[in-house]
Order: sequence, then structure tokens, then C-alpha cells
Amino acid sequence: MEVQGKIKMIGETQSFGSNGFRKREVVLTTEEQYPQHILVEFVQDKTDLLNNYQVGQAVKVSINLRGREWVNPQGETKYFNSIQGWRIEGAQTAQEGVPPAAPAQAFEPATNLNEEEHDDLPF
Repeated sequence: MEVQGKIKMIGETQSFGSNGFRKREVVLTTEEQYPQHILVEFVQDKTDLLNNYQVGQAVKVSINLRGREWVNPQGETKYFNSIQGWRIEGAQTAQEGVPPAAPAQAFEPATNLNEEEHDDLPF
């Protein structure tokens, strides 16, 4: 899956426990009718992928949805979701990837039409 948007915030790398687990968060703001602020986590060696990006930059992030179950001390089961990024790249705006249209004046009108030539097209 992928999510596209502009970077709103890039967090610092956080380390947890003695096992060396690392996490870094980025918030993307989608560009749609109702923009969403999506928190994406990058973990372990993927945290370094965010080093080359800045707030305001348009990006495309490849993500995995993660879900986990947790039973609290009272015995209640809770469920949590997270969005985990594994690739990030600069995104092209809609206009950057589309070649400009040629103006109508760039084409000469056809002059080799033969009105009496028969074809079998129904129009």
C-alpha cells in the first residue's frame, strides 16, 4: 500500500530498551478534499530513510498496516493498529508527470481527403 502527501512533521529517532529497538515517526498531510494527517512509523534501520526529507516536501510512502492484540492486567483484550513505512520517495505533482498538450495550431489540416473513396466504417 502507499500513501501520498506533504510532510507535516518528522520526529527524532527514539530508542527503547536494551535491545536497541529504534523508531521514528513522520506525519503526512494528504492532498484531497478532506486532508488527513497520517502518522507513519519507521522502525530499526528504516529510520535513516527519513534523513533526506524535510517538512513541506511532497512524498510517497510505501506502508504496511500492523495490528496487535494486548490483554491488560484486568484481563480485558485491546487491539491496536499502526502504520509502518518501509520506503519513502519524492512524489511528483500531477502536472510534473504529464507532458504538455500540443496546441491545435501545431497540426496542419488534412488535405489528402478523397470524398468519393468508399470505406466500410459505419460513421
